[in-house]
Amino acid sequence: MADYHDDLRLAHVLADSADSVTLERFRALDLKIETKPDLTPVSDADKAAEELVRGVLQRARPRDAVLGEEFGLQGSGPRRWVIDPIDGTKNYIRGVPVWATLIALLEDGPDGVERPVVGIVSAPALNRRWWAAKDLGAFAGRSLAKASRIHVSGVSRIEDASFSYSSLSGWEERGRLDPFLDLTRACWRTRAYGDFWSYMMVAEGAVDIAAEPELSLWDMAANCVIVEEAGGRFTGLDGVPGPGGADAVASNGLLHEEALRRLSV
Repeated sequence: MADYHDDLRLAHVLADSADSVTLERFRALDLKIETKPDLTPVSDADKAAEELVRGVLQRARPRDAVLGEEFGLQGSGPRRWVIDPIDGTKNYIRGVPVWATLIALLEDGPDGVERPVVGIVSAPALNRRWWAAKDLGAFAGRSLAKASRIHVSGVSRIEDASFSYSSLSGWEERGRLDPFLDLTRACWRTRAYGDFWSYMMVAEGAVDIAAEPELSLWDMAANCVIVEEAGGRFTGLDGVPGPGGADAVASNGLLHEEALRRLSV
């Protein structure tokens, strides 16, 4: 069995580095914001945080590949770090404290399929951090020494479930609005917590289902391993496990098949 303790400790160092940049620039009056080709915003904090994390990785893990939202892929090999310097940039630039740095380590498995084996989500403006490593469990706290193990809920009926999402527009643009609304009507409670926070609350057992229709690998990789190590399931809308698609459904596992069925077109 692989031992990911050293990688997990490094992930915390990487998150600390990113937090030092993102928290300092949060609500800064001189924050610089640009629009990327995909029409999404990017701030100077996004770029600075990713550059800093890449620099630490270059020194600590020079043989590992790195994929980041802002600067793409560097290197190749069976191990790849995936970075989202600020998940929730729109919140960040408006002064909403719900944003986080997402960092994951992916490895090729025995079947040749790349899967996340380490993940950390650091939300310094919320004073929260979540992390997990394969076969080591999922935790929340401020550091490795000050943490509590987390686990998904035991809710087994869709009528009792809490469902979190990001927005309506993505579902409508992909022709999935009606199935999405079907799921919201079936659930006990729905809230648009959005982005990483939906998945971390699934992992903590505060929310039972989370789903989004338009995502990239860096949006999902860290969330995936944390949800799975907390006892839940993380798949695409097609039911394929892992963060390899362009969308995601996360749940406590007990509600997963029904959520997938209701979200199917």
